[in-house]
Amino acid sequence: MRRVAILGATGSIGRSTLDLLEAAPERFELTAVTAASNTAELAAIARRTRAPLAVIADEERLGDLRAALAGTNVHAAAGEAALAEAAVSADLVVAAIVGTAGLAPVMAAVRAGRTIGLANKEALVSAGALMIEEAKRSGATLLPIDSEHNAIFQCLAGQDCDRVSRLILTASGGPFRTFTREQMACVTPSQAVAHPNWSMGAKISVDSATMMNKGLELIEAHHLFGLPEERIDILVHPQSVIHSLVEYADGSMLAQLGSPDMRVPIGHVLAWPERMATGARRLDLLEVARLDFEAPDPHRFPALRLAREALKKGEAAPLTLNAANEVAVEAFLAGRIHFPDIAATVEEQLSRMDQPLPRSIPDVLALDARVRRDTAAQVEELAF
Repeated sequence: MRRVAILGATGSIGRSTLDLLEAAPERFELTAVTAASNTAELAAIARRTRAPLAVIADEERLGDLRAALAGTNVHAAAGEAALAEAAVSADLVVAAIVGTAGLAPVMAAVRAGRTIGLANKEALVSAGALMIEEAKRSGATLLPIDSEHNAIFQCLAGQDCDRVSRLILTASGGPFRTFTREQMACVTPSQAVAHPNWSMGAKISVDSATMMNKGLELIEAHHLFGLPEERIDILVHPQSVIHSLVEYADGSMLAQLGSPDMRVPIGHVLAWPERMATGARRLDLLEVARLDFEAPDPHRFPALRLAREALKKGEAAPLTLNAANEVAVEAFLAGRIHFPDIAATVEEQLSRMDQPLPRSIPDVLALDARVRRDTAAQVEELAF
């Protein structure tokens, strides 16, 4: 039986993971669940699954969590140390905390040599070199949950990347794939979060709309698979049937296909190296009928260019890209800036960044906080 902890149990990845775990109680034991601030849902999950540990990141909500779990055998805890405890409580840690808030607990799991199902792309974007270096030292295993990287992982099937010519990440193009720049200047947050194919949280949905998610995935793929930026391509594929492709040195190309359901890559990671039923809708190729592809437009979606530039520049540029983007997306969702201002804000912050790569997690978090402060000040100037 595999022992599993879920960091970020109340989010979309966390809920999908719970669906799979609860459908196969003979295969999995849940050791810990965590959430940022939603004590009611976290307590309900802990009660239902009988997870022995429930952790709320917001320490001010610990009293509420304890009250909600009164009369149970679930231990309630809060704060950074408790998150790290949850991260090392299992054989497999599903890292689904959004943003750099998940960085410290993920690194705790890496240092403990655990197997990490990585859905938090920001951890690798902000501290990829540190994380990969630590994983090599501790023997930790990083298994990608992001559909694109999981697809690549499946296509590689354990083969060495020195036989690979290039990786191809596919992108749906988001809700604004056919919009002009003039049309995108007027879009609303509700339009941006209405993804045509996937059901996701608000932040990642906006990242899909700007295509910043694909830029972050480019950087993540570089760290996970060790290929340089020029050997990682991005292709718009509106149907979201092919999740990514691997081109080998002999000219062969392998692709992973499936319905746009996150339970598929999550189930692959949970059961790896075996397989498990996920309940996902089976792909009907006759129903799909056609597969379309197009090159992404860097003029309408400048986030892709910014991500490539950040990866080429290295040092603290990827961290800056991620932190500035998170602040700008939050401001857009709050209705304070326009949609094109997201990429413009990130570009301005990248132009100011000249810091070297931080060499420790505290240094990463300190620089991340500084970039967020600077970006927040920039947003204030743009806010309407």
